Amino acid sequence: MSKFDYFVVFAEMRTGSNFLETNINAFDALSCHGEAFNPHFIGYPNRDDVLGVTLDQRTADPVTLLRAIKEEPGVLSGFRYFHDHDPRVLDSCLNDPRCAKIVLTRNPLDSYVSWKIAQATGQWKLTDVRRRKDSKVRFDGPEFKRHVEDLQDFQVTLMKALQTSGHTAFYVAYEDLQDIDVMNGLAKYLGVDETLPALDKSLKRQNPSALSEKVSNFAEVSLALADLDRFNLNRTPNFEPRRGSVVPSYLAGAVVPLMYMPVRSGPEEEVAAWLAALDTVPTTGLLTDFSQKTLRKWKRGNKGHRTFTVVRHPVARVHAAFCSRILKTDEGSYTKIRNTLRRVHKLPLPKEGPGPDYDVAAHRAAFLAFLDFVKANLQGQTGIRQDAHWATQSGAVRGFGDFALPDMVIREEEMGSYLPALAMQVGRKSVPDLLPAKPDAPFALEAIYDEEIESRVRDIYQRDYMIFGFEKWR
Repeated sequence: MSKFDYFVVFAEMRTGSNFLETNINAFDALSCHGEAFNPHFIGYPNRDDVLGVTLDQRTADPVTLLRAIKEEPGVLSGFRYFHDHDPRVLDSCLNDPRCAKIVLTRNPLDSYVSWKIAQATGQWKLTDVRRRKDSKVRFDGPEFKRHVEDLQDFQVTLMKALQTSGHTAFYVAYEDLQDIDVMNGLAKYLGVDETLPALDKSLKRQNPSALSEKVSNFAEVSLALADLDRFNLNRTPNFEPRRGSVVPSYLAGAVVPLMYMPVRSGPEEEVAAWLAALDTVPTTGLLTDFSQKTLRKWKRGNKGHRTFTVVRHPVARVHAAFCSRILKTDEGSYTKIRNTLRRVHKLPLPKEGPGPDYDVAAHRAAFLAFLDFVKANLQGQTGIRQDAHWATQSGAVRGFGDFALPDMVIREEEMGSYLPALAMQVGRKSVPDLLPAKPDAPFALEAIYDEEIESRVRDIYQRDYMIFGFEKWR
């Protein structure tokens, strides 16, 4: 009798997971069902179901699909799971001793560049080298740092779960995928006696050239890596140092010793503009894209520095998040999440964004439906990530504390008094005016706000109301 009922391949995009799955499926006794818990599709794009479970059924109850995978007759079944897949099944898998854990890793620099090339060419798999598309891409340092943080946080989650449960995982590096002995060793780990005489070569490596030939601004790569202050980026199972405080998002003066730690969907633009005007260094601008190393350096070089954050009333904040990230279809919006909310969660969102027929009543109905989603999402009842733009502000501030707590937490309506006071504490006598906040579009919150909305939001963000002392919005 096998010691496992099913398996999970923990991986990420561009780590070789398609190649690994192809070779797993080459064993008669094994069956891998793709990205079974991807919140935007089921198994593979354009598939309607996995083992008879549809996307709608899985969205309503992911355990239904998990059970079908466990019970698939005649084979040991499994699936690939990435860090942004349905979080509702993660704990079940990690805590289940009958679940085999396979952890696939790749040097994050290679996976990042491969991802950028796939985005540029539109080619995500290659089976015929004659059809290979090539592209030289531009390296984006801040984007790469976010990429590393996502991978690192997920690896830390996996390692912690394995440590506390006493389970073991089978680790596979990207470079191991071409080793037939490793593949047969994986089968042994899963309890399969069968061996493969050779690997399935139907999938080809898409970008075999040197990194310097794939990146147009290669010189900037070494600068970004030096900033990260870590070695051996593909070390399993996690990267050092561990970070959960979104350090790259912080903004600091080049001259004035003030640092702003933004809470997403707060008054970020207004505070950043005020700090930039206070700093009065138009040639360099504010300092950002910090790593722990550069943040320590800034703090040591700015004696008497002050750090602060600004929190917004939960009603105003969740409405701002809805308008900027979900309702609109322009740059900065969450297109994939928006489409999933329309298609799977049935939110009454206009397909192409707000048009002439989108009136105040439609806006209120869509916002109330979004609040229903946020409540379920923050309770772990959806397959979509708990995004920073609508997660609790108390959680965001607590996350800052993983590395550096703010000296002052300012409420948005009190910025006019407390920001000048902070400026004076660091020696600035002349203080710029705050720019007026931009109203939400296409409709301001005032147009739809009432007791029902206040009550719904208070129910979702009870902890924020209690911790920060928020009363009714108006």
